[in-house]
Amino acid sequence: MSQWPDPRILDLLGIELPIIQAPMAGATGSAMAIAVSNAGGLGSLPCAMLTPEQISQEIATFSQASRGPLNLNFFCHRPPATDGERAIRWKQALKPYYEEVGADFGATTPVSNRAPFDEAGCALVEDCKPAVVSFHFGLPAPELLARVKASGAKVLSSATTVEEARWLEAHGCDAIIAMGYEAGGHRGMFLSDDLTTQIGTLALVPQVADAVKVPVIAAGGIGDARGVVAAFALGASAVQVGTAYLFCPEAKVSAAHRQALHSAQASDTALTNLFTGRPARGINTRIMRELGPMSPLAPAFPLAGGALMPLRAISEPQGNSDFSNLWAGQALRLGQTLPAAELTRQLAEKALALMSR
Repeated sequence: MSQWPDPRILDLLGIELPIIQAPMAGATGSAMAIAVSNAGGLGSLPCAMLTPEQISQEIATFSQASRGPLNLNFFCHRPPATDGERAIRWKQALKPYYEEVGADFGATTPVSNRAPFDEAGCALVEDCKPAVVSFHFGLPAPELLARVKASGAKVLSSATTVEEARWLEAHGCDAIIAMGYEAGGHRGMFLSDDLTTQIGTLALVPQVADAVKVPVIAAGGIGDARGVVAAFALGASAVQVGTAYLFCPEAKVSAAHRQALHSAQASDTALTNLFTGRPARGINTRIMRELGPMSPLAPAFPLAGGALMPLRAISEPQGNSDFSNLWAGQALRLGQTLPAAELTRQLAEKALALMSR
């Protein structure tokens, strides 16, 4: 019998510990997933910034080093319509920074892209047959989702409101990630773009648990064993942890990002659309402070980052993160520099010890 009060996620996903490593695009890869899965949790591979060939290689690397389940994560956004005037206004707002760092303002603006789940991604899932496939920004088209489920994969997706949770359950999710306002990275919101709908984990998780019959995974502000215990008390049957894993040596964050994680105050994060065009929580940087974290000028997701790329190309090699996204959640001050496997086991062991008091 499981020591955990609600073993449904353990049974559903075939894991030993109810700890899911958040799939943080650009910051985690197969090394992190291997460590977490080998420790008994669920390792996740973010696929939105990878080509099908890169995804296949990462899966192969994982399969050689772990027999545990793997979660492949994809974005489900709709590619935006071209808005040339908005792109011009956005780049013009950045012109003083181009002049400051010596970037070529007249050069063609690079394209910043995140690939939504499509036919190629679906074919890859059917070929590789991962144990779990998770989605951000809703779910893919019904015909693609049906093929994912037919492959044998369990399907997860993020909900930031009770309404989104109900929608995900009605459309076939096997479990729902209740993503509180505290969470780092992109908000998973998809039924509305109104940030006033976004609430904290403490309020969201029990409401979602009451509203749906499938298991709930708590995410946002969970950085140590106390957060795991709280999540179970609120009705979750697992947690998804992101920022805490960024402190691990397996994380693929830049030196500047790592330094910011260790030095930023807990209150020094904000939701911003400057870097991609969608709200995402990160550590405040110079451009967020000077332009404001949310700007109506920023092009739609994922295009906003293109005009920032020349600035980052010059500043980041100098250790300057003025124009970089430093994703992190509000619990960043709970982070410890531990190997990912040790962190996974520690979260579970200390949570069980607290529960047994």
